[in-house]
Amino acid sequence: MAFNVAADAYDSFMGRYSVQLSPQMADLAGVQPGRRVLDVGCGPGALTAELVQRGARVSAVDPSVQFVAAVQERYPDVDVSQASAESLPFGADEFDAALAQLVVHFMADPVRGLAEMARVTRPGGVVVACAWDLAGGKAPLTPFWRAASELNPSVEGETHRAGAGEGRLPALFAQAGLRDVEETVMTVPAEHPTFEE
Repeated sequence: MAFNVAADAYDSFMGRYSVQLSPQMADLAGVQPGRRVLDVGCGPGALTAELVQRGARVSAVDPSVQFVAAVQERYPDVDVSQASAESLPFGADEFDAALAQLVVHFMADPVRGLAEMARVTRPGGVVVACAWDLAGGKAPLTPFWRAASELNPSVEGETHRAGAGEGRLPALFAQAGLRDVEETVMTVPAEHPTFEE
């Protein structure tokens, strides 16, 4: 799924949460200077920025043209390409780590996307992904979906999205052939001082 939205607009909406998640994701992946790391579904570059700051050798992919352009402009030393997770333009075993921050639940084929991430990651490397706990009601848009459901109980919402609930990501990892899968909870605090925020 490609987002058709300006990078700055995405930054002001989801970016505020992505920036807080990025250090947690990089810690989980054990990102260190000199490591070769892939940011899958990089968006406008919140996680990319964290990886660059840590001294990693970063490559990034995203299906959205405007996000690829934003990352190219913001981080000229990053190798960024327009591509989907399901068809990564890299050879096998090229990376020490492949990360997908808030991306799995938007993949057309999450199992294939995770398998591709594993394919491009060297033996002994790590594949890390996170998703909002939509099923548990712990996501930025949860208040919106609650209100929509109160107005119209037939509203489906986003709880059905792949990996978007406790235990769902590990199941997808297992289906993709990954081993030694661990699940943890990462928390992002959110305060909205005004209705507009």
